[in-house]
Amino acid sequence: MKRCEWPKNDLAIKYHDQEWGVPLHDDRSLFEFLVLEGAQAGLSWDTILRKRDAYREAFDNFDVESVARYAERKTAQLLQNGGIIRNRLKVASAINNARMYLQVQIEFGSFDQYIWSFVDGKPIVNQWHGSSSQIPATSNVSDTISKDMKKRGFSFVGSTIIYAFMQATGMVNDHLATCFRYHEVARETREETRK
Repeated sequence: MKRCEWPKNDLAIKYHDQEWGVPLHDDRSLFEFLVLEGAQAGLSWDTILRKRDAYREAFDNFDVESVARYAERKTAQLLQNGGIIRNRLKVASAINNARMYLQVQIEFGSFDQYIWSFVDGKPIVNQWHGSSSQIPATSNVSDTISKDMKKRGFSFVGSTIIYAFMQATGMVNDHLATCFRYHEVARETREETRK
């Protein structure tokens, strides 16, 4: 069974085989990936996957309304939590982004409606042959989303972070065409579209 090259350990393989690239429309889960992708900046995704359960516990299972209410005391607790990335800017960004997220939900009805509108509600399906080195770190779409989110007050939403978010949440299918998940994800997407 051939898969993309990047998963090198059991945790990454499980994530690749079950989650990565699958279209995601649940606002709580989308917020989770927004926080995790921002936390990953400058680090490996493996580091974030290892800390994912600790993030869920620390950030109230990514309940956006709870996170938006965090004040100085909670921020101080998070900065002492060895289970997460204790970077002051990243922690502050997660709280700020929760507040901006709520504003987007009010304006668009859901974050899902907002974010998926950039791809007309359908995943971009790429066909990469060869190696993962062909896959870009950004795209015109991630540039556009990044610019719009920054204008709305979000932070840690540069184009590279947003492109990784798009890959994680299935807005783009960047599995290699030779990967067994490439066609499975495409099929799951077609079935979901027909519902």
